[in-house]
Amino acid sequence: MQKKKLRYWIAALVLLIFAAGAWFAFKRLQPVEQPDYVTVPAVKRDIQETVSCTGVLDAYRKVDVGAQVSGQIETLKVALGDKVKKGQLLAVIDPSVKQNDLKDAEAQLKSVRAQKRSKEALLRQYELEYERQQTMRSRDASAKADLESAKANLESTRADIDALDASIAQAKIALDTAKTNLAYTQIVAPMDGTVVAVETDEGQTLVSTQSAPTILILADLTVMTVKSLISEADVIRVQSGMPVFFSTLGDPDTRYEGVLRSVDPAPESITDTDTSAKTISSSATYYNGQFEVNNPDGKLRIFMTAEVSIVLGEVRQALSIPMSVLGSDLGNGRYEVRVLKNGHAEPRRIETGLKDNIHIQVVSGLSEGEQVVVGDSQSAAQDLSNRQNRFRGPPRRR
Repeated sequence: MQKKKLRYWIAALVLLIFAAGAWFAFKRLQPVEQPDYVTVPAVKRDIQETVSCTGVLDAYRKVDVGAQVSGQIETLKVALGDKVKKGQLLAVIDPSVKQNDLKDAEAQLKSVRAQKRSKEALLRQYELEYERQQTMRSRDASAKADLESAKANLESTRADIDALDASIAQAKIALDTAKTNLAYTQIVAPMDGTVVAVETDEGQTLVSTQSAPTILILADLTVMTVKSLISEADVIRVQSGMPVFFSTLGDPDTRYEGVLRSVDPAPESITDTDTSAKTISSSATYYNGQFEVNNPDGKLRIFMTAEVSIVLGEVRQALSIPMSVLGSDLGNGRYEVRVLKNGHAEPRRIETGLKDNIHIQVVSGLSEGEQVVVGDSQSAAQDLSNRQNRFRGPPRRR
């Protein structure tokens, strides 16, 4: 009985081994299923590498028109938005006080000149007296003291006239100053431009003892300056002379072009304490880059926001591929990609150049028309399975 059972188990084991061998042979003889590849061709296109930043528009020339004399604004001749010419009258400050100052300066000059004429008449008298005393002294007809007294009077009068000449010069300066101050009550435009701000109203009193108060602001809006904020991560790649272009939020379809004029060496506001190690934080630092653009139609206005792109480099008809197909980063602009060759995906090392937001230039390693693998059906199925497993979570314990 035991021998019978033993033969039964041996037969079952042989049958199991035979079935396993047949299954493995069947699997090996079946053709390997090739995955379906998704590819993109390497093609030629224009590549432009840029640095993007936000800018603010301002007038290239802007002047604060102020008052150099104190007084009440009698008349304001312009309003916000008015276009003016150089020399045009903008405002009038009450001139009565300055007119009185001018009259006083004129009277002072006349008084000093009259004093000089009086001294000049006295000088002629003393000159004659001195000549008589010299003649009489030569004949021993007068005392020596009389000659000395005549000489002293003559020299004293000449000195008085010199002093009056100085007083006349001072009076002329005072008169010129009074005329200038009177002219300052007429506020005229220092340049052609547009009134972009009015800081005072008619009837307002201005006090200019310490600083010149601003009446209005003029700006030349035919040329605008764009001040773009360049982050510290990008500023090391940017330099003056690079091409730039921008659009405004209100008109994104219009492109304005210019050339970067300068990049500030430091942030807009900086102090000694700002550069200390204690002030370093996680917030980014920005540097101003300026450039100009013509504004003949006046569409661009002060304080508009500009979406600025600084062109680091560009190449026409460069062999390129999408950046999404890049594989391992090998350093120094070299990457690994997969290229479809005879139905198989082969790894290939390529050297890259400029890049935009979507494509990257291929300097070497690929030829035009070669198909670069984006993905395949097996990888897609594996990714889907992994996502489903993550969605289901870990298996539950029973």
